[in-house]
Amino acid sequence: MKFASVTGVGFLICYLMVVVSGGRDFYKILGVSRGATVKEIKKAYRKLALQLHPDRNPDDPNAQDKFQDLGAAYEVLSDEEKRKQYDTYGEEGLKDGHQGSHGDIFSHFFGDFGFMFGGNPRQQDRNIPRGSDIIVDLEVTLEEVYSGNFVEVVRNKPVARQAPGKRKCNCRQEMRTTQLGPGRFQMTQEVVCDECPNVKLVNEERTLEVEIEPGVRDGMEYPFIGEGEPHIDGEPGDLRFRIKVLKHPIFERRGDDLYTNVSISLVEALIGFEMDITHLDSHKVHIMRDKITKPGAKLWKKGEGLPNFDNNNIKGSLIITFDVEFPKEQLTEEQRQGVKQFMKQKSIQRIYNGLQGY
Repeated sequence: MKFASVTGVGFLICYLMVVVSGGRDFYKILGVSRGATVKEIKKAYRKLALQLHPDRNPDDPNAQDKFQDLGAAYEVLSDEEKRKQYDTYGEEGLKDGHQGSHGDIFSHFFGDFGFMFGGNPRQQDRNIPRGSDIIVDLEVTLEEVYSGNFVEVVRNKPVARQAPGKRKCNCRQEMRTTQLGPGRFQMTQEVVCDECPNVKLVNEERTLEVEIEPGVRDGMEYPFIGEGEPHIDGEPGDLRFRIKVLKHPIFERRGDDLYTNVSISLVEALIGFEMDITHLDSHKVHIMRDKITKPGAKLWKKGEGLPNFDNNNIKGSLIITFDVEFPKEQLTEEQRQGVKQFMKQKSIQRIYNGLQGY
């Protein structure tokens, strides 16, 4: 037994030496644990890509290298087979290497063209024609709103490719002056075009990663720059995913609060009850009542609502409304007398305007 223990420790040390000596520590680069899920890896990359992009760090001479390291780390750890190879043999043990374009990885999360980091996706030059924006409704579940998620969307994008021949481009209106005789001129407006290399539009399949952030609100838009309609003589438009939260069979959303209804029996309404409600991420919300529960009574469970979009550490409430289900069978005369004797409640027959609250 002692020999086996030493052998196990030795194997662990050798394993760690292989990983350390095998190249870059991709887990450290992404700031995730070795047991991180793909969802956690994608979230870490998306956050760090914005921080480390060379366009955002023009004064850092190492910005390009850091960005390349980040792309390499994501490419390996987000792929199940490459991650297994890396975990076992380190970076040098990867069979096919990781030679993908890290700019392509970035575009899967944000789009292609002119990404700006000042809050405005890109500055539009009015002299450059631009394709139309595309707005697509993206249906998400309430479970995804609660926990967050990454949704892969496959898009067939028209891309301009060079073709044989020339074409007219940059067409514009210009004034031409023609002399008709001594002191006589005529001015006309003509369309003038340049000659440009010919192009054709070819559909290319692209996979876009849309992050559903916890607490996202209905109608919010996620832009992907340059993924909209193309323009032969200018820039493509943007693709915008507009969030559409689907109806849920159990919970209703109102802001950050969740509402649900629970039906209980008349006996439970009178003597109390205990139960669990399965939440959106499958954790249990425990409810215990040791007092009379009237029909329409509400119970607030603070912190059991949806996370706030601006601050995920803040959560709304879960508001539970109780419905009392009465027996469907008619009581026997003996049961009626027993209820009267047990309840010892006098007749209450009060007529009032309930709609006005009187």
